[in-house]
Amino acid sequence: MRISTVLDQIDIGSIALPEFQRGYVWNRDQVRALMQSLYRRFPVGSLLVWTTRSEGASTRGDGTVAPGVVKLLLDGQQRMTSLYGIIRGRPPKFFDGNAEAFSSLHFNVDREEFAFFSPLKMKDDPLWIDVTELMQKGLGAFMPRFMGKAEFEPAVSSYFDRLNSIFSIRDIDLHIEEVTGEDKTVDLVVDIFNRVNSGGTKLSKGDLALAKICAEWPDARDEMKKRRQKWRRAGFHFKLELLLRCITTILTGEAFFAKLGDVDTARFRDGLERAARAVDALLNLIGARLGLDHDRVLGSRYSFPLMARYFDERKFRLADPRERDQLLYWYVHTFLWGRYAGSTETVLNQDLALIEQADGALERLIAELRRNRGDLRLQPNDFLGWSKGARFYPLLYMMTRVGKAKDWETGNELSMHLLGKLSRLEVHHVFPKDLLYKHGYSRPEVNAIANFTFLTQETNLLVSNRDPAEYLEHFGAKHSDAIRSHWIPMDRRLWRVENYREFLDARRALLAQAANDFLYGLLAGAVPEPAAMPPIVDRDVAVVPEDDLLMAINEWVVEQGLPEGEFLYELTDPNSGEAVAVFDLAWPDGLQAGLSEPVALLIDEPGETHDAANRAGFRFFTDIETFRAYVHQEILASEEEVERPAA
Repeated sequence: MRISTVLDQIDIGSIALPEFQRGYVWNRDQVRALMQSLYRRFPVGSLLVWTTRSEGASTRGDGTVAPGVVKLLLDGQQRMTSLYGIIRGRPPKFFDGNAEAFSSLHFNVDREEFAFFSPLKMKDDPLWIDVTELMQKGLGAFMPRFMGKAEFEPAVSSYFDRLNSIFSIRDIDLHIEEVTGEDKTVDLVVDIFNRVNSGGTKLSKGDLALAKICAEWPDARDEMKKRRQKWRRAGFHFKLELLLRCITTILTGEAFFAKLGDVDTARFRDGLERAARAVDALLNLIGARLGLDHDRVLGSRYSFPLMARYFDERKFRLADPRERDQLLYWYVHTFLWGRYAGSTETVLNQDLALIEQADGALERLIAELRRNRGDLRLQPNDFLGWSKGARFYPLLYMMTRVGKAKDWETGNELSMHLLGKLSRLEVHHVFPKDLLYKHGYSRPEVNAIANFTFLTQETNLLVSNRDPAEYLEHFGAKHSDAIRSHWIPMDRRLWRVENYREFLDARRALLAQAANDFLYGLLAGAVPEPAAMPPIVDRDVAVVPEDDLLMAINEWVVEQGLPEGEFLYELTDPNSGEAVAVFDLAWPDGLQAGLSEPVALLIDEPGETHDAANRAGFRFFTDIETFRAYVHQEILASEEEVERPAA
């Protein structure tokens, strides 16, 4: 079928896009390559369509489907969308993506080069032809540019041959393979689609799992998005894939998305409601009982699918407070030791099998942790980690909220600090960074977990960069037990900067003892009940500046038709499963999954994190503007230029 005919059939709704297809994801390099191949009359592959009844066909966009029979594009969406945009000068009705990828394509008739409009390079140069204008007006519109002009006379014949080669691209025949027959169910067609697209722009496992669901329930993604937006307003970021994993475990008792294959729309809707309820309950429980009340301290989110299953199986009624606390004991240890940092699906499936029999489920989960760790008691050396991305950072925050730590200025318990816009505790370096760097300490020493504590915003401002030998004495005189409540060693000699390493050793020992006492208390059911707190998932939180910046850039990426990144992505050693580094925002599969390199944003992160990113093959950026330029120039292949004013 000729390309022009395919476009006509798209216009009248005889060719459409199935709902389970992802949006348009090509960049300008890919569009240029397609046009160059067509211009040279190189083969660009055939199209694959599913011919099915129009009635009941789930299609993308708001276009009208032709009555009777419709051809749904299984393979060829990116090519045909690009050609439609170039030839028609607008996207097709099923379009969902970044139209800049195919807008303003130009052709240099002298160099036979395709490029996107750049005013500094093309302005007032007649050799650059707007390809869309050529497609719509024909060759005659461009004859006056060259005819009768001496400078073009030797080449004018070649120019028109070249323009004709572009104009006649619309007449190229594309072979169309058809999937037909009453036996071709949505399940089978989705399987065909996945196989055909395995070498192209890959879908995530979550996308593949949603393919069948979206074909039968087009609003599935939007409904899931609503739940995620609710949690985001409360300060938590859940990727679609994680919510989908919770739905899968609740409905099937297993972690693998393939198990959703037998789940119909009605069951999936029910599973979504149950999973959302379970996540709400877990966030409220973890916030109230452990004090982990925002995203940066929410460890081991891949424990949520198992805990969601556990709650759902028990109709959200745990037997008693001790059962609740044992579940939380298990949860804390999953993030301390990276239980799901490696082969998530496999390990999660093993653990799900341990809770299928209700009696003794938590004992089996905890025993499995012990089998892998040998001993769940914390040692001082476990606090040797550094940076706010370390696994023990949430533990330190948790201990501050539940361990009766007191504010140095007011003497009030921080566990009583209400949740809300002004309540988030701020991390504080006991020994200020500037003071430590001035005395030659390394960045990992400066940012050691044992040098962190948490204070209210007001007290943090009062402390500022003061020397601990001075300010600890000052606040200790006001509230004698407030300093001790943060597990600060009370030997004044250790408050001097020259004894900083001894201070870290002493504080690690105090932290390990306090953590063990609290965790053992959870396991034994001996931790007192907290004061009643408002539900976390019903609040709106103020976002710290760095988080706000990262959320804004993630939204911008999604607006470009690219996948959302993963906040606080934990990079692990593939052999040991140990945490190597935590990236502020990352795309481990690249901004074009399977086609581009892994990417990370590392804002104000140390050189050790940069080195870890390099070793793992990540391309990383330390500022937002450089990252945006990379997205424009290398992913979207946009040639934005800024005309600078004359000096």
